[in-house]
Amino acid sequence: MKRLLSIEFQKIWKNKASKFLLLTYFVLLSFIALIASLKFNIGSFEVNIANQGIFNFPYIWHFNTYIAAWFKFFLAIIIVSMMANEYTYGTLKQNLIDGLSKKEFILSKFLVVIVLALASTVFVFIMSLLLGYSFSAYNEFSIVFSDLEYLLALFVKLTAFFSFCLFVGILIKRSAFALGFIFVWFVFEKLFYSILKFPILKGTSKVENFADTLYNFFPLEAMSNLIKEPFTRLSFAKTIEASIGGEQVARDYSIHFSEISIVLAWTIVFILTSYYILKKRDL
Repeated sequence: MKRLLSIEFQKIWKNKASKFLLLTYFVLLSFIALIASLKFNIGSFEVNIANQGIFNFPYIWHFNTYIAAWFKFFLAIIIVSMMANEYTYGTLKQNLIDGLSKKEFILSKFLVVIVLALASTVFVFIMSLLLGYSFSAYNEFSIVFSDLEYLLALFVKLTAFFSFCLFVGILIKRSAFALGFIFVWFVFEKLFYSILKFPILKGTSKVENFADTLYNFFPLEAMSNLIKEPFTRLSFAKTIEASIGGEQVARDYSIHFSEISIVLAWTIVFILTSYYILKKRDL
């Protein structure tokens, strides 16, 4: 296992573009701290982010994991390019000639996925602790280490998304087309959901409920559902909602085991399908 990881990370680190993207990813993650300096106006409301408690424990776990998940596309490019380079430079065939089995090859790629997802999660954990202890109004041990399930959700979300990128990279072989496919798949999910909830059927609760339930099983949507948006938990959002006469909507921000299970199932599907494609493909 150590040998497989060593081989893969040598490939990544010797590629200037991958090295740049990897470093940029972690640098951008650290810029989350700059959010504290943001100020803006919404109508007659002046919003000072630093005063909204975004770095308070335990809310910071929700906020930072949600923001960090948006930067995953930098690592997605690395993973897709990593697979494309295997075909472009013939390293896949050479690895197999040198005695690496196809199963070991897929395992090595999946190990990279796990390490990148784990490294990202640990980085967010450490950064959140530092920011929290610097700005949080609540530093009690029981409060600080509550809601850590958001970190688990982030790890599962990143692992699943990177596995999806690995699958697409093996399927398409070309990084530009593979990245395009990921975007097309995202559009497809949204379009298919819109078709399921076609306006002519609106008002039919059974149809709408079926559409919502089915949509939650789509891979990208299932990943998105793991960590809900945290902004409506902030006081300024509640104030704005109340000022415009809107009803207080009951929202569920929790991490649910059922949602994690769906994403883990997709992760298994992506890895097994990647292995099947590689096993059947004539290299």
